[in-house]
Amino acid sequence: MLKLYNTLTRKKEEFKSIKKGRVGVYSCGPTVYWYQHIGNLRSYLFSDVLKRVLLYEKYNLKHVMNVTDVGHLTSDSDEGEDKIEKAAKKEHKKAQEIAEYYLKIFREDFKKLNIIEPDIWCKASEHIKEQIELIKKLEKKGYTYKTSDGIYFDTSKFKDYWKLARLKVEGLEAGKRVSLKEKRSSTDFALWKFSEKPGERQQEWDSPWGIGFPGWHIECSAMSMKYLGENFDIHTGGEDHISVHHTNEIAQSEAATGKKFVNYWLHGAFLTFKGEKISKSKGGLYTLSELEEQGFSPMNYRYFVISAHYRKPLSFTMDNLKNAKNSLERLKKIISELKDDKKENKEYLKIFQSAIDDDLNMPEALQVLWKLVRDEKAEGKLKTIKKMDEVFGLRLLEKEKVSVPGVIKGLAEEREKARKNKNFKLADELREKIKREGWQVNDTESGYRLERL
Repeated sequence: MLKLYNTLTRKKEEFKSIKKGRVGVYSCGPTVYWYQHIGNLRSYLFSDVLKRVLLYEKYNLKHVMNVTDVGHLTSDSDEGEDKIEKAAKKEHKKAQEIAEYYLKIFREDFKKLNIIEPDIWCKASEHIKEQIELIKKLEKKGYTYKTSDGIYFDTSKFKDYWKLARLKVEGLEAGKRVSLKEKRSSTDFALWKFSEKPGERQQEWDSPWGIGFPGWHIECSAMSMKYLGENFDIHTGGEDHISVHHTNEIAQSEAATGKKFVNYWLHGAFLTFKGEKISKSKGGLYTLSELEEQGFSPMNYRYFVISAHYRKPLSFTMDNLKNAKNSLERLKKIISELKDDKKENKEYLKIFQSAIDDDLNMPEALQVLWKLVRDEKAEGKLKTIKKMDEVFGLRLLEKEKVSVPGVIKGLAEEREKARKNKNFKLADELREKIKREGWQVNDTESGYRLERL
């Protein structure tokens, strides 16, 4: 029985899909103006684990992820420059080129991390019609008002605006009035923004209210409802979306339809560095490619992430990542020496399923895996590990292609030559030299084999 922690109710609940055997999942995707860092990627690894667990449970799954390629301003309070437009100016490219390039890198990171791609990638810029139609519905029902810079949602007219974030609006207004401008409340948000000077932006569209572009929040409501319906099962995202983005999604969606928007809201915790969320100012802001340059594989990072529960902050340091790397390499080495007896260990699979069904408890699931590989009496290890890896996604039975540096190959060849000449003293010295460089040379009947330490 799968149980998930629902942010909306603040408790674990038995998961029941709207349609038996079918699940609709929407995940907040990237704003494609720059590279996604490892903190961003933790959120997508969490939604991938959820997806894998649902597939493991034999659900027919439809997964939708948005791509924000317009409308996300540098300030979440509907002010500042559009992030895509700003990047286009900086790199002297078209906005579409910027979005396509960074989406391509993002999808490459998905492949490296063995993240299953969504069934539908939906771009905000390709769903302007749907967003305009949704705003028109809200306007007709009296939830909108016009200012000199756009069309805004009046949050005072939506009952239970704070039901997801559970914050009190009292006191929120004070201190923010200076930035209200024409907004009636600091919590009101833009549905449609007018172009300051029509014709200057690369991405702008005509609308019933004037030339402009959609606000950041409206895209997720319009696209999720288009592909999953006005009420669907699960919505995922990072915990930073709770108080603004997801709160606003609920308000505008439920105001427009009069129906409950999403049944289960799941949020992943931050990746932290020195006790705080990873950011440019705090440090730790690596991309996956930068970790690879430092000798870590994407699977090392995946193992590191799933070794912590998705709802708990995860502290990133190079030492912590190195520990994860060492653990995964030890695990794969043990697995590589196992013999296939063509059986499946039902007992271990039952314990494993109990762990993943308890709000995706991956740390506990990993403990079950380690217990299995160390259990000398257990049968059906390989087939059971293969089954478990449908959820882990660690490619546990695949042999990793290791690129041996030329200098190490040269030393190994030199050592092999010394051995053939029976110069065992030199051979031993070269073996130690290779070891100091982080490699081990193993002699076999068919020749030597190099292995990373």
